[in-house]
Formats: sequence, C-alpha cells, structure tokens
Amino acid sequence: MRKPLAEFIGTFTLVLIGCGSAVIAGADIGLTGISFAFGLALIGMAYGIGPVSGCHINPAVTLGAVTAGRMSVGEAVPYIIAQVAGAIVAALVLSIIASGKAGYEVSANGLGQNGWGAGYLGEYTMMAAFLFEVVATFLFVVVILGSTGAGAPSAMAGLAIGLTLVAIHLVGINVTGVSVNPARSIGPALFVGGTAIAQLWLFVVAPIIGGVAAGILFKTGALDSEA
Repeated sequence: MRKPLAEFIGTFTLVLIGCGSAVIAGADIGLTGISFAFGLALIGMAYGIGPVSGCHINPAVTLGAVTAGRMSVGEAVPYIIAQVAGAIVAALVLSIIASGKAGYEVSANGLGQNGWGAGYLGEYTMMAAFLFEVVATFLFVVVILGSTGAGAPSAMAGLAIGLTLVAIHLVGINVTGVSVNPARSIGPALFVGGTAIAQLWLFVVAPIIGGVAAGILFKTGALDSEA
C-alpha cells in the first residue's frame, strides 16, 4: 500500500495547491502565479514521494508508463484508483475551505475545473481544447519518461517535470484551464457539476491519448535511451 498511498498524497497535494491557487488566490497571483503553483506542487511531490512511487500522480502518466513497458497493468490499477481518490478528496477539502469565505458558491465560483467554450476563460472551441490537451499531455509525458529513464540525471527529474508543467499552464490556462491529468479534472468536476461534468469526457480521453502516444514512442525505442 505504500505506493498507492504516496500517489494519493501526491495527487491530493497537486489538486489542493494547484486548483486552490486559482480559487483562493487567483485574483491576486494571476495566471502566472497559478501556473507556478501547479508546477511547484509537482516539484515538491516529485522529491517527496518520487522515491516511493515515482510520483505519477496522474493516470495519463501511469498509462504512459504501462505503454512504455515500465510497469504492468496490475501495478497501474491501484495507482489510478489512488490518484482519482486523492483528487476527489482534495476537491472536497478545497470546497470546504473556499466556502468559508462570504459570498462563495461552488456552482458560481467553481473549483478550478477544466472546460471550454462560451463562458469559460478564453472561450476556445472543443476542437482547440481537445488538440491542446492531447499535444500538451504528450509533451509532458515525453519529458517525464525521458527524464526518469536510464542515463538521465535523476536528481534533476523533478525540477524538469515541474517546470514543464509550469510552461504548459502558462500557454494553456486560457484554453482549457489545463488538465493533462484526468484525476485533476475529475475531482473538481464532481463537486461543480453541470457543464463541468458534461465536458469531463474530453479531459479524460485527450490526456490518455497523449500519454499513451508518448509511451508508444519509448516502447518502440524511438526515444528511449534504454533501447
């Protein structure tokens, strides 16, 4: 249970800090601050739980690792369950904290949920949102698999991965709020409901496609230094 517990804690931290930065401090820190909150949370967890579970804290990363041949499906299932559970509990905790502010309503103010279209941030189309999530997740998982592979400077992996997440958020917050992580999207959506639930499929399907595509490149040896 050590590895699933580590994944639960890591995903909980990512969602609470990342989404919390948007909900609680977004007006003060802006999109740049939110981007760094997600990235710094990941960097912290990479060094905190990385030695235990590898710090996937993201079903797309776990499925990318399975596709690349770095873990089995049997190993992946407890990871993914723990990741989704961590995200849901984090969203619950965040909703309770945010509700402590007068005038806050989860249905109106949200929990940092992902989305697209009219009324959501930059109001990008569904096609633009889908393409961004596939490509961004692909690039993110390429960095993760590459920086944790044989021959890579392992001490720098957490920093490289976290800064990549910062860069992805700097570009993509206005497009989708940035998921690249089905668990991160599921947690807030369950409490916000409505459109967030209706659009949730995209933030599950697109990151999985991107993560698996990255895994295929490493499995075939196209990018894997171990090949």
